[in-house]
Amino acid sequence: MISLGQLKRGMAIVHEGAPWFITDVAHSKQGRAGAVVRAKLKNLKNGNIVEKTFQGNEKVEPADLQYKTAQFLYKDEIGVHFMDEAYEQFSLGLDVVEESLGYLKEGQEVDIAMWEGNPISIKVPPKVVLTVTEAPPAVKGDTANNPSKTVTLETGITLQVPMFVKEGDNVRVNTEMHTYVERVA
Repeated sequence: MISLGQLKRGMAIVHEGAPWFITDVAHSKQGRAGAVVRAKLKNLKNGNIVEKTFQGNEKVEPADLQYKTAQFLYKDEIGVHFMDEAYEQFSLGLDVVEESLGYLKEGQEVDIAMWEGNPISIKVPPKVVLTVTEAPPAVKGDTANNPSKTVTLETGITLQVPMFVKEGDNVRVNTEMHTYVERVA
């Protein structure tokens, strides 16, 4: 069991019989009332997000998640399909991987979170390299205040990048913050 003071962003816990991922946590002490922890939790089975307040000396159970590496194959109306190292194919619902879908390219390896032997979510690398497919031209002379422009990447997501990035460039993207990191050769 984990005490409330040990809860951190990124941990997986069991709450109400299901695995949850802590996306945000705030610890506060309210005088004589004791410690209160407010956490934003994402259900790893269905993707629902809830805010939960834990009181006093409650304890939570860590989720026993195993991770295995799998290759992203394709996406269709049924879901997102993967293949593991044993060449077994499985799929996850679009609602479960919706946030990460914009960072997945065919053939890319990702970590699959397994709970009780079933795949429940994916964990994309913290940074990925994607190709710019659409980029408006830079406006000459617009160099004040660190200008940026919106480009479309090969997976269909849009991203704010510096003015010098052109169509066809490869860019490294921070998947956790959805931000431009650097241009890659």
